[in-house]
Amino acid sequence: MGEGSFTEPTDSVVRATVDRYVRAFEVADVDGLVRLVTADAVLEMPPVPLWYRGRASYGSFLRRVFAMRGETWRGVRLSANTQPAFAAYVRTEEGFGLHTLQVLTVTPAGTIAHNVVYQDPAVFAAFALPATLTA
Repeated sequence: MGEGSFTEPTDSVVRATVDRYVRAFEVADVDGLVRLVTADAVLEMPPVPLWYRGRASYGSFLRRVFAMRGETWRGVRLSANTQPAFAAYVRTEEGFGLHTLQVLTVTPAGTIAHNVVYQDPAVFAAFALPATLTA
C-alpha cells in the first residue's frame, strides 16, 4: 500500500498509536516498535542518505541506535505540518539531550507507515525544542 492510498486516521487512533510508539521508544523496545510499523514501513533521515524499508531493516537500524546511544529516552509529543511527531531525548549525564525530531505517518489501522527523522539543529530551532530535559 503506497502512502497516497491512506485515508486520514482519526485523532484517537493517531494519539493512541503515537503514545504506544513513544512509550516503546523510551525504553528501547525494538520488538514493540517493529510491531507498530507496517510491513513496508519507511524510515528516512534527510539530508543523510539513510533510507530503510520494511520491518526487518527498521528494527536493525533501531537496534544499532539503541546500542550506540543507550536504552533510556524521553519523548516530547508535538506535531509538524499537521502530522504527529515527537522529539526524542536520550539519557545523558546532565539529564536528557535532544537527539532527533521524528515525524510519523499513522495509518487508519493504527500503524506507522513512515518515519522521517531529523537531527538538524535548524529543525530543532524551528520547533523551539530545548536542548536538554531534566532527569
